[in-house]
Amino acid sequence: MPDTSTPLGPDLDSALIRRRAERTAPAYPQHRFLAEETAQRLLERLDYLRITPRRVLDLGGGNDLPALRARYPQAEAIAVDFAPARLAHLAPRPSWLSRLVRREPTKGIVADAHALPLATGSVDFLWSNLLLHWLAEPLAALAEWQRVLAVGGTVFFATVGPDTLRELREVLGPTAVHPFLDMHDVGDLLMAAGFADPVMDMQMLTLRYRDPARLWQDLRASGATNARRDRRRTLTGKVQWQRALAALEMRREADGTIPITVELVFGHAWKAAPKTLPDGRAVIRVHRRP
Repeated sequence: MPDTSTPLGPDLDSALIRRRAERTAPAYPQHRFLAEETAQRLLERLDYLRITPRRVLDLGGGNDLPALRARYPQAEAIAVDFAPARLAHLAPRPSWLSRLVRREPTKGIVADAHALPLATGSVDFLWSNLLLHWLAEPLAALAEWQRVLAVGGTVFFATVGPDTLRELREVLGPTAVHPFLDMHDVGDLLMAAGFADPVMDMQMLTLRYRDPARLWQDLRASGATNARRDRRRTLTGKVQWQRALAALEMRREADGTIPITVELVFGHAWKAAPKTLPDGRAVIRVHRRP
């Protein structure tokens, strides 16, 4: 079957992704080890930014908001996910300490990342951890994120690059794994969406498995299995499954583990002041001399 993806993103089954997110939500916190790793690396990058956001938006369940609220304690916190079950962990009542310091509880909003129910320019800091590669229209989503950001606001995100799960792609075929966007393509999309001064970098991460079947278990438990529209629709036969396991076994290294590659892509960009008005007229800024 031909690859139906485009340079702007893969052709994904969004309804299937939502169903899987709902189904795996209860166990997801125990299987988000990769998201925890990328969150930590994103937080380390925040050390170089001096920002004091008034409103922080976490796109993708809000699991990273406790760390963000610890860093920006005065900021209002909002979590968005299109699967209601992924926001269930936000339901507990605020603690007496949070009430004492008048900290509002985190708000959870069920919405699509392509169409956020937030006012234009209403968010100062937008955080997205391992969400972008699940979006069928990343350019449209980035343009929407740029819309809700205030001038001077920052988008901070992590996604995965094309070398991710390359071992599975080589074993099971090209349509068994999503065609993840290259770091440079993501940077181009940021510019096309209206962001300014994008900064991109990439790191390679190797996961090591002693049992190759555990890899499939982790992918299924986290809802991270293949959602391409051109994916194989029939059940994997026993013979094909055994061939895949045997092919992975051939990759076992001297330490007894099978390496699985994850290409981590990190980026941040800013919303600059507009150069034109909505009607197309140019904005000319006049500065008074001291």
